[in-house]
Amino acid sequence: MKINVDMEAGQVVVEHNGKSQTFPMGSPEAFSAISKAYLRCGWDNKYVYSFTWLGRPIIQLPDDMIRIQEVIYALKPDVIIEIGIAHGGSLVFSASLCKAMGKGKVVGVDIEIRPHNRKAIEAHELSSLITMIEGDSISPDTVQQVRQNLKADDRVLILLDGCHTRAHVRAELEAYSPFVSVGSYIVAMDGIQKDLVGAPRSSPDWATNNPSTAAFEFVADNQNFVIEDPAIPFNEGTIQEKVTYCPNAFVKRIK
Repeated sequence: MKINVDMEAGQVVVEHNGKSQTFPMGSPEAFSAISKAYLRCGWDNKYVYSFTWLGRPIIQLPDDMIRIQEVIYALKPDVIIEIGIAHGGSLVFSASLCKAMGKGKVVGVDIEIRPHNRKAIEAHELSSLITMIEGDSISPDTVQQVRQNLKADDRVLILLDGCHTRAHVRAELEAYSPFVSVGSYIVAMDGIQKDLVGAPRSSPDWATNNPSTAAFEFVADNQNFVIEDPAIPFNEGTIQEKVTYCPNAFVKRIK
């Protein structure tokens, strides 16, 4: 796809599959095309590696952070399970929302928690709301450790943001989906990989070897779950399409 943005004329020309279409700048179609370019350019420039949350690096697209916040506030979960810790910014982000709501805690899992990151997270003002588990997320021992942090009546939200291969995400969906409350989600993040083949730091097999593919396969085999993007709770604009690194990510438990 080729995009020509003419600021003076206030229009966007999109060329795709041999066809050319011109859209006014104020149209959802123009926004969609420009957003796709923004996401790819941001990936190439490692844009998401330039933010912190309350002092800890958080490798997330700001749009996705706001959308996750909307979901967390609507659900008010008792426990947020996060697979993938890195520098701990996402744990702190979720913990800060729990603190603000006066409800909830965060359980983070990573195959390796680097000592300097663990030290910084444990020293953080919100550390009392955070439990960290080091281990392979899909190993029975790790899953059991996570289970021990849950009560039978807990409302649970799960974010999968560790290893993003199709097979690993599918295994995480199988292992952790039983913990998800009806009406809540297990979120297979970073499905944008399927749109990044050929980009820096990508792999040729990402067209199918990605979290989004795993999510679709999982719901095809599990009638208790559907892929359902949470509704936008407030929108006075014309845009309905979300700008996200996580397309087709929200796997909702319906029964």
